[in-house]
Amino acid sequence: MVSGGQVLIDETPDGRTELVMTPSFEAPLTEAHRYFLGIDEDGVSYFALQKDSLPGRMDQSARPAGLREAGLLLSPRDAGLMVHAVGLENWQRTHRFCSRCGERTVIAAAGHIRRCPACGAEHYPRTDPAVIMAVIDDSDRILLGRQVHWPEGRFSTLAGFVEPGESIEQSVRREVQEEAGITVGPVEYVASQPWPFPSSLMLGFMARAVSTDITVDGDEIHEARWFSRDELGAAFESGEVLPPYGISIAARLIELWYGKPLPTRSFV
Repeated sequence: MVSGGQVLIDETPDGRTELVMTPSFEAPLTEAHRYFLGIDEDGVSYFALQKDSLPGRMDQSARPAGLREAGLLLSPRDAGLMVHAVGLENWQRTHRFCSRCGERTVIAAAGHIRRCPACGAEHYPRTDPAVIMAVIDDSDRILLGRQVHWPEGRFSTLAGFVEPGESIEQSVRREVQEEAGITVGPVEYVASQPWPFPSSLMLGFMARAVSTDITVDGDEIHEARWFSRDELGAAFESGEVLPPYGISIAARLIELWYGKPLPTRSFV
């Protein structure tokens, strides 16, 4: 079940956390409420059931949770199902009318298409490509920034959306230049991560800086700093810098440079 970006999770007797797949109450299973997520290797089909709201704690352990929390606890399979379900739900909630003629659309293809009965247009789930990059200088320091709306101490890698007409490599260079005033040279793709907040696909890179003088834009980035490994480790230890949540690709990119896992940050 999914509602407002949350799902139900439960703790098993052996301490694992799982998605609640078979709730103890009845719910309508019309096409308007469920979205197909896939079939596993045993031939079991999985659907997301969209609800106006989720129940509170169903017993001593089952409870609603958002992706940032649940993603740290769930198995890769369950986390993948949750990301898929949340992404479809976000799209369904925000794309109920035809962008061509304005008429209300109807759900088709088990939740993967919204079709307009008036003009026949078909609309598909939106995915917005965004780049996220660990920028490293010639002294092997990493560039981390703090967005204007983030609390004190929260730093992460720079990121931004790909603009129409540019390659992802161009997007990396433009975003770093705009946000921190740093010129980037070589860019190397690392990995990607779906990030349904609400509909991003994060494309992760390692990038080599060819300049080091920081000038933040002040609109998106409030502060940016270069860190050596020792400096970042000391900042983590003192609490001056909070590590990204382990679920994020930002954490993976920083760890590639850092050379070891980042300190665990509990969900708040």
